[in-house]
Amino acid sequence: MTAFLDKYFKLTENKTSVRKELIAGVITFLTMSYILTVNPNILADAGMDRHALFTTTALATIFATMLMGIMAKLPIAQAPGMGLNSFFAYSVVISMGYSWQFALTAVFLEGIIFILLTLFNVRELIVQSIPKVLKDAIPVGIGFFITLIGLKGAGIIVGDPNTLLTLGDFSHHGVWIAMLGLLITAVLFVRNVNGAILIGIIAATVFGLILGDVKLPETSIISLPPSIAPIFAQFEWDHVFTLDMLIVVFTFLFVNLFDTIGTLIGVVSKAGLADENGNFPQMKKALLSDALGTTVGAVLGTSTITSYIESASGVASGGKTGLTAVSTAMMFVLALFFAPLFLMVPAAATAPALIIVGLFMISAVSKINFDDMTEGLPAFITIAFMPFTYSIAQGIVFGMLSFALIKAFSGRHKDVTVTVYIIAALFLMKIILDACHII
Repeated sequence: MTAFLDKYFKLTENKTSVRKELIAGVITFLTMSYILTVNPNILADAGMDRHALFTTTALATIFATMLMGIMAKLPIAQAPGMGLNSFFAYSVVISMGYSWQFALTAVFLEGIIFILLTLFNVRELIVQSIPKVLKDAIPVGIGFFITLIGLKGAGIIVGDPNTLLTLGDFSHHGVWIAMLGLLITAVLFVRNVNGAILIGIIAATVFGLILGDVKLPETSIISLPPSIAPIFAQFEWDHVFTLDMLIVVFTFLFVNLFDTIGTLIGVVSKAGLADENGNFPQMKKALLSDALGTTVGAVLGTSTITSYIESASGVASGGKTGLTAVSTAMMFVLALFFAPLFLMVPAAATAPALIIVGLFMISAVSKINFDDMTEGLPAFITIAFMPFTYSIAQGIVFGMLSFALIKAFSGRHKDVTVTVYIIAALFLMKIILDACHII
């Protein structure tokens, strides 16, 4: 079996091992397992069955992540996207007044369109057209973004009505759980201990147990998952050819497209699997995995599937191939039956992993030439907008737009390809439509 895995995933060629890949998959799972509780809670606000959503969230994640691992052979996990599930529940259903069946239909249509765009290489063309300087900036922006997620999850940074963000309350145990986990993880890395991130998560969880913030399961840790029948394939075709459906599908398409592209570029670059221009041979298969995941996810009954930036935590611990993704998917299979055990790990315990990953990802900033304003400013905008708008997609949007405009008005329009100008024009059009409240 080991020989087969080595040959199929090219473990020796990528200087990794079965053990490293499996541990990396566990770490990725731990940093993103919150989706099993958060996604059902958000979509339940749209009127969907919360218990069925738990099972569907796990099944969609298993399918999409397994597909990414086996077909694209990349160490990237996929699951219902945060932000997109909020748009599904609070914008489409609650604000616009449509049923959750209408929203699921929009997600299904988005998936079909994504499959077609991928098969005709349109999405791959978009990825390849992103300027190299922005491909170098994307991992840096993601590094700050994922660090912010970790700090927020631990309560080290909290919202403030006056300053937007401020230091959290250090009387809260979560802060100290995260700080201890971060210290242990850092020391283990310095001492070259294998599995440093996983050990840090376990140690932080145990500390939370001692403080009383983490509770052992009160009932059996093993249970059968709830049925997905209430939400399975519940589509509504009455409003398919309406303007509202067009707007909803376009929004899902836009956000998912650039969230996925940003995550793929950032994680694959950090894993050392991309060439000097930020491209990688498995790109089309990775994008197809995302498209198929979204389509099947809609049938199962959940919002748009996207690649998860938390995958970077697995990469940071040594994951380099699709076996990491397969390992993550198998952990979600276990979670279906051992949910109480896995869900006892608090966000504060996984925060150190995200902070450490953020540190690793910002190293790409050394490749950027900040002395050239036409390159440095778009790169800086890409980096800054990701954490400050809480969106990978918006960082890419404003980075690409500023790159095209600054180059064009500085007399260096030849540095910009026709594809980038077209994409920038579409970005500008969307911003204008947003400003006019048309989208």
